[in-house]
Amino acid sequence: MAGEITETGELYSPYVGLVYMFNLIVGTGALTMPKAFATAGWLVSLVLLVFLGFMSFVTTTFVIEAMAAANAQLHWKRMENHQEEEEEDSSTASDSDVLVQDNYERAEKRPILSVQRRGSLNLFEITDRVEMGQMASMFFNKVGVNLFYFCIIIYLYGDLAIYAAAVPFSLMQVTCATGNESCGVEADTKHNDTDPCWGPLRRVDAYRIYLAVFTLLLGPFTFFDVQKTKYLQILTSLMRWVAFAIMIVLALVRIGNGHREGHPPLADFSGIRNLFGVCVYSFMCQHSLPSLVTPVSSKRHLTRLVFLDYVLILAFYGLLCFTAIFCFRGDSLMDMYTLNFARCDVVSLAAVRFFLGLFPVFTISTNFPIIAVTLRNNWKTLFHRDGGTYPWVVDRVVFPTITLLPPVLVAFCTHDLESLVGITGAYAGTGIQYVIPAFLVYHSRKDTQLALGYRTINKHRSPFRHAFWVGFVLLWAFSCFFFVTANIVLSETKV
Repeated sequence: MAGEITETGELYSPYVGLVYMFNLIVGTGALTMPKAFATAGWLVSLVLLVFLGFMSFVTTTFVIEAMAAANAQLHWKRMENHQEEEEEDSSTASDSDVLVQDNYERAEKRPILSVQRRGSLNLFEITDRVEMGQMASMFFNKVGVNLFYFCIIIYLYGDLAIYAAAVPFSLMQVTCATGNESCGVEADTKHNDTDPCWGPLRRVDAYRIYLAVFTLLLGPFTFFDVQKTKYLQILTSLMRWVAFAIMIVLALVRIGNGHREGHPPLADFSGIRNLFGVCVYSFMCQHSLPSLVTPVSSKRHLTRLVFLDYVLILAFYGLLCFTAIFCFRGDSLMDMYTLNFARCDVVSLAAVRFFLGLFPVFTISTNFPIIAVTLRNNWKTLFHRDGGTYPWVVDRVVFPTITLLPPVLVAFCTHDLESLVGITGAYAGTGIQYVIPAFLVYHSRKDTQLALGYRTINKHRSPFRHAFWVGFVLLWAFSCFFFVTANIVLSETKV
């Protein structure tokens, strides 16, 4: 995210890349989708989910095309530098007339034999991992680059606020329920923050204690560098799949046994605002595509594999949400869906209850330091000037502090995960998923035509190559922005 070209990493097959992308997209946002589905109605939710999945696929192909264009520019510059070095070497051992003739012959031959062939075949190979920040600096002006980093920073702040609220909220739900409830509790039992948890301590007090512990344990990582290890990825991915599989199977079993409690409405437009934000957040992958796509060993059928990934993700989201909204009543669905299975009346086996109830704690806790360091580095990149360095206090204290403090304060004030996810997805998510990819592909196409010629074909160009699609994505993004804003204003006015 710091806007630099980084190492590609170890190559893997296209199908491994497909799995990695699936794991990246299906994350925390999926756990907040069932409640949003139940609130907005099953038909409206299904239509919006499919449409937003399609729009996310469109912009994913935009980012891949922009990555190929960025690689083409880097490869072309290397070829030019190599050519200049060869010419300098040859000029030392050649007569001036011979040099002029040689350069003339090369200039006549290169467009036919070199530029056209390499431009259509080799230049656009995605071999260098070019992050979105680097692409923004290549294709945008200074204002565009600053707006890009502003959008990324706001999104990462929202991400951290969601993580900082989800872990203490899950711990509060599990530990407070353990102390006050039995297996005979009714399924529709609701709690307020002011309800007692442990003796004189209220539930909100327990939540804030857990938030403080979470901040003290994971906050210090913001002040240092941290790397995600391969084994940590494998462990968290395995836990995620086990948890999702258990929830889907348990919901299907309850429905099959006649415990179908949910009767979701066909449509309830008052719930679309949060549903929109949750769905956008749940399809977010554009900012991580360079890390996922570049190491894929064979990219011949990359677009088809990405399309297959989106079809599988849509099917998975549909299965998860429909089993949830028909298994549980809409008013009993929790912000974090795993907590619906942390009750004795739903799951009798204590080990399964605690695993599902604490599942967000394990997976989110491993991601929090990585997102925090990414946000800190984006702050540093935004204010960095060529040749300048930061004082030690600014570098090691100020930037980590402004990274950690705002999301913790937001989490301290609210643990409404559905709203946090909805707002993050609806605003910053719209920018990252729609606006930035559309502008990237538009400017990359213009720059490619100017640098390499109008006949040059990007082998990884999007199937949605007509300018209409760029305009349509931008129109949709701004329409969504104004719709969500108007919906929030009208909702607050009614209150």
